[in-house]
Amino acid sequence: MPKTIYVGNIPWSTTEDQLREYFSEHGQVLNARIITERATGRSKGYGFVEVPEEDAEKMIEMNGTELEGRKLVVNEAKPRPE
Repeated sequence: MPKTIYVGNIPWSTTEDQLREYFSEHGQVLNARIITERATGRSKGYGFVEVPEEDAEKMIEMNGTELEGRKLVVNEAKPRPE
């Protein structure tokens, strides 16, 4: 069953493909998405990476690693409140 990983402090210029590529160095990435503002389409600086359950811990260990000079915040995504 896939796990969703929260990724915060993403550089504004990072694309979903770059995020997918960065995390795929540490395991399989099923999906990567960056959350954007509806009106402008500009990145909000965070996103989610979906990975197989067996790769989730390796991805979470990437907390504090740098992408384009910014330290990423990486942890297991919390379920959206109802």
